[in-house]
Amino acid sequence: MAKTKVAVIKTSPETVLEDYQKLLKLAGVENFLSKDKVTILKDNISWHYPFPGANTTPWQLEGTILALKKLGFGQLVAVENETVVTNALKGDRLNKYAGVFQKHGIQVKFNFSQDFKWVRYEPKGKLLALPKIYKKGIYLPEFFFDKNIIHLPTLKCHIYTTTTGAMKNAFGGLLNTKRHYTHTWIHETLVDLLTIQKEIHPGIFAVMDGTTAGNGPGPRTMKPEIKDFILASGDCVAIDAVAAKMMGFDPMSIKYIRLAHEQGLGKGRMEEIEIVGEDISQVNFGFSVGDNLASRVGDLFWFSPLKCLQKLLFRTPLVYLFVFGSAFYHDRFWWPIKGKRIFKKWSESKWGRLFEKY
Repeated sequence: MAKTKVAVIKTSPETVLEDYQKLLKLAGVENFLSKDKVTILKDNISWHYPFPGANTTPWQLEGTILALKKLGFGQLVAVENETVVTNALKGDRLNKYAGVFQKHGIQVKFNFSQDFKWVRYEPKGKLLALPKIYKKGIYLPEFFFDKNIIHLPTLKCHIYTTTTGAMKNAFGGLLNTKRHYTHTWIHETLVDLLTIQKEIHPGIFAVMDGTTAGNGPGPRTMKPEIKDFILASGDCVAIDAVAAKMMGFDPMSIKYIRLAHEQGLGKGRMEEIEIVGEDISQVNFGFSVGDNLASRVGDLFWFSPLKCLQKLLFRTPLVYLFVFGSAFYHDRFWWPIKGKRIFKKWSESKWGRLFEKY
């Protein structure tokens, strides 16, 4: 049985753009994407503030664009999504993407704008959760159909899924702002989204930045740790499995990775994955997720017996109380009191100095 390939490279601020170009070639990007199709660059804005480890890095974005153009992928377009607590326009600016897009002539589209038409889709493959959650039908952005997609996540932990990466990156792009309906079944939802992606995209690829990785209760309130790794693969399950292993987790103990492996959507077992580039056999970051205020509230209403109140709390105007609470906690409390200080300290590091140059 042929193994799935995941490329891993150790990098530095001085060589990172060239290393991303080597990375994509090493991972065989040309074998997974059609050059005659438009390729969507799906970056990851977990938070509009430039918190290290939380969001796609500007060098990850630029290195990927340079690699694709060099290999003859001429039709590139970026698509941003917005959550009820994340402002994509603000995120583009604060995370330095806007300058990268302008420099390389990349058009940017927003899937929550009037430019996007959402259409009902009937999946062909077996789904685990979405039909039960969205009983009136599954709606997807029409723009995504018949286009390649490249996911640009970071290497980090997540309060609900232990780790988050290539598979989770589709959560924002394919589902609308009512995607919070899925949180109780988040692992099954991520598997369903990969099933759908394989039906609507002619090619899927993932490029992950671990130059600064996120340890702790992600995807926002984390402890940034400089690790200097970048990863790429045409298998979203495998790249998430390798990232999980590097963070110190057993990939097959993480439900979304195990379910996707069992569904035949990719490889989650390390023995079925070929690592090319860097030897990571001894790599173990020793990460742990932990909790924050948002995760404690989420655990209470998404996973405890109180989940029976979801319809009342999250499908009525009462949901705006939780939206306000999350926005206040992250933007008005955690960022000014703790996050801004962490960002300032990181700004003095080698990757922080590179960020400031963008």
